[in-house]
Amino acid sequence: MNPGSHSGEQSDLPFWKRKHYLDRMNFRQLVAAYFQHYTIISYLALAALCVVVFAFFPAPLWRALAAVAAAVVVYPLVWHLLHQHVLHSRWMWKSKRLSPTWKRIHYDHHQDPNDLSVLFGALHTTVPTIAVATLPIGWLIGGTGGAAAAFATGLLTTCYYEFMHCIQHLAFKPKWQWVQTMKQRHMEHHFFDENGNFGITNYLWDRLLGTYYEKKDRPKRSPTVFNLGYDEEVAKAYPWVKDLSGGIASGHPRRRALGKEQAPGN
Repeated sequence: MNPGSHSGEQSDLPFWKRKHYLDRMNFRQLVAAYFQHYTIISYLALAALCVVVFAFFPAPLWRALAAVAAAVVVYPLVWHLLHQHVLHSRWMWKSKRLSPTWKRIHYDHHQDPNDLSVLFGALHTTVPTIAVATLPIGWLIGGTGGAAAAFATGLLTTCYYEFMHCIQHLAFKPKWQWVQTMKQRHMEHHFFDENGNFGITNYLWDRLLGTYYEKKDRPKRSPTVFNLGYDEEVAKAYPWVKDLSGGIASGHPRRRALGKEQAPGN
């Protein structure tokens, strides 16, 4: 394949129809891509709508602040539990109906962690989850206004999580030590052992639930770090993810990409 012709074909496509790889982007390119993504636009629009709802159905200030605080506290726990027990589940691929969702929301991301097009969560799964995690507790604290405040907090926290998640895959070294540490833990989750470090910006629950680790604590790389346990043997019984993916790849994603580029010339 002629790299120049491939680049030209890419540039002719709409922005989010092209391939975007975070290990080939700089910070400015990431920011531009981030604010153009439909999920981020949707979260910000929904948060603005929550402000309108709160204006019509205001809660007392202390109740509104309590609803915001509750959402901030509960969000990391909800994310951790979902990441560990749903996104890394081994039951979703057994269902023909659920396997496409599992493929989209997490398998594709672990197959190629630097592919920006599959890094952001899918709206049909994220928005209902944020609503379930925040609306009831906000409503109990402050009625309609409290619910709006909590939901907006969940949406904006999701924007923060998504941006930090992008940074963790971006090819640059953060200046702040706490971001460096955060990035290191997440890189270990993706490239060394997926059975731990389920937090994105907060590893408190990993520590409390026993899933926190540093690379030095685990001497051997997980053989399923890129396929989450969905291998050729599993695909014999549950073929739907393999069929949708056009096969199963278990090696390092960037080495696989280089191999594909070199294949036509062999």
